[in-house]
Amino acid sequence: MSEIMLQQTPVVRVLPVWEEWMERWPEPGALAKEAPGEAVRYWGRLGYPRRALNLHACARAITEHFGGLVPASYDELRSLPGIGDYTAAAVASFAYGGRHAVLDTNVRRVLARVMRGEEYPPKATTTPERRLAESLIPPVDAPRWAVAVMELGALICTARAPRCADCPVAARCEWLLTGKPAHDGPPRKGQTYAGTDRQCRGSLLAVLRDAPGPVPKAALDAAWADAPQRERALDGLLEDGLAELLDDGSYALPS
Repeated sequence: MSEIMLQQTPVVRVLPVWEEWMERWPEPGALAKEAPGEAVRYWGRLGYPRRALNLHACARAITEHFGGLVPASYDELRSLPGIGDYTAAAVASFAYGGRHAVLDTNVRRVLARVMRGEEYPPKATTTPERRLAESLIPPVDAPRWAVAVMELGALICTARAPRCADCPVAARCEWLLTGKPAHDGPPRKGQTYAGTDRQCRGSLLAVLRDAPGPVPKAALDAAWADAPQRERALDGLLEDGLAELLDDGSYALPS
């Protein structure tokens, strides 16, 4: 649960939601009994709410196929809805002590700089990247290694202001030793939010989330002034399974 919540979201925002989820649904079977809309409701404003639906689908799959216990193997984890390579490797490593290449953005950036002398990694993980990461995993204490490299990237070898003077592997960093050659393009910038379709979707979803039951279309219309953008966002919510259009024309969270 924490691995999925923390994707693209800082700990300070995730922690209160995670604590509420763990209290409400301490095991997969408890979440599996709920309607998918309840997962969306208690996701709050974490962003990327399809992750809530994925967690609910995972809970049902774990309950139906794994006796209510989160599987330990990478391949079994990958079989769960919405679980990709990173999440499967992270859970298998951190929860069960497995030996896997845990490649998040921070780890990929550290390896690109230290091992390949490149300021930034490719946009998508490549086979050579994975092979390199796997070759560096120590024979013992692999989860600690994964956490250490992750923290190095998060705190020291940051994207825009790396603290090379404080880096414990600076003497071995190919990027630093070659004079910090510039990347082919500028670092990727964070997306704006104000006025975007994402903000519009969030505003509409907040109406559904805060309501005790179905809401009339007028309530959604009042939540966002730009009609074409509002209708586009609403269509997206319906298509993504985050909202339902009921027979009486009202809207609700998925049942």
